[in-house]
Amino acid sequence: MNRFVVVGAGPAGLSLSYLLASSGHAVTLLDSTTSFSRQFRGDALMPCGLEALSHMGLSSLVAELPQRPLQGWSVWLQGRQLFQANEPMGSLQPCTLVPQERLLEALLERALQQPSLQWLPGRSVQRLLHDDTPEARIRGVQLSDGRCLQADLVVGCDGRQSLVRRQAGLKLRNKAPGLDLLWFELPGPLQSGHWECFNTLVAGGAIGSACLGANGSLQLAWLLQPGAAVPKHDPAGWARRLAALMPAPMAAVFLEHADRLQGPRRVSVEVGLVERWHRPGLLLLGDAAHPMSPVRAQGINMALRDSLVAAHWLGRSSAAELDHAAMQVERLRRPEIERMQRLQQSEASQGHRIGHSALLRHSLAWLSPVLGPLAQRVWMQRQKPLRQGLAGALPAAPLSP
Repeated sequence: MNRFVVVGAGPAGLSLSYLLASSGHAVTLLDSTTSFSRQFRGDALMPCGLEALSHMGLSSLVAELPQRPLQGWSVWLQGRQLFQANEPMGSLQPCTLVPQERLLEALLERALQQPSLQWLPGRSVQRLLHDDTPEARIRGVQLSDGRCLQADLVVGCDGRQSLVRRQAGLKLRNKAPGLDLLWFELPGPLQSGHWECFNTLVAGGAIGSACLGANGSLQLAWLLQPGAAVPKHDPAGWARRLAALMPAPMAAVFLEHADRLQGPRRVSVEVGLVERWHRPGLLLLGDAAHPMSPVRAQGINMALRDSLVAAHWLGRSSAAELDHAAMQVERLRRPEIERMQRLQQSEASQGHRIGHSALLRHSLAWLSPVLGPLAQRVWMQRQKPLRQGLAGALPAAPLSP
């Protein structure tokens, strides 16, 4: 039985802790907060994320949660629809919106049924503990209250601003320009229709999105140039700016309820890849190892796939083999992460070109009846790996906790 300390109770940390504890290993799971509530959490489970949960034996858990299958993806230019691609787009399952807070709570409840798991909420790591050997192997963590936890392996799942990563001296290299966006929410209920799809909205040199979230609220985003100041508008002004991106029927429904609009909240997203995810006694997973762009909701899905592969290798290794196992986890996971980040950047770059070129934007909108079907085919081809992941990236046999 190995001793693991997992830092961070997000999708990667919770699912890994559950799987390792289910295999009989001693797991201490830490998180600096006591609540899973966040203003900005990815709710979209792509088929590749649902596949990972199925391999973990957690399909029934997901089925019990509130959820909404996404109906499709729609792109609008200057108020005209360029195309709409309907789910499941050739996959076995559609993209499914599940409140991440509820998913994490359910994962924690399932994990706590394992007697070898210890849950320490509201506990932050002050520093990593090292031994005195030349390799300075990490042997555990010291908490902010002074308590020391020994471990055969520390797993950092503490997000894109990972303290564990920084303390371990593992460097994050930016793979693409970061994204700054303004996040809005309009509490429901709202009439269905266009809101059932994820709508990309491009008009007047601005880019945004609108979609009915898993909790029934309308979620809207307004893309900013990195480092740009937030435009100064009162709530009514923001409602008009957002409505100007939408086709007329959508804008009319939105404006009827716009007095309930909440926001904006600025969200800055750094995208990168850590040069090396491991060192003796330590492994990074999820956004701690590879912070993802929000394009096509890859963060939660890649985190779940990380933890599945990590559990496969770590759970079958002796204490002496854990460093080798950590190397294998990175070797197997890095190709998929690199591919997803390239695809995300390609999609973001194309959107930027269209959104900020008036000639291209208006031409595509005007010729949408002719060019729309071609644009849809090209777009859907690029979406396939973003939705399904890379073939062979997961263990051949599902885990059986």
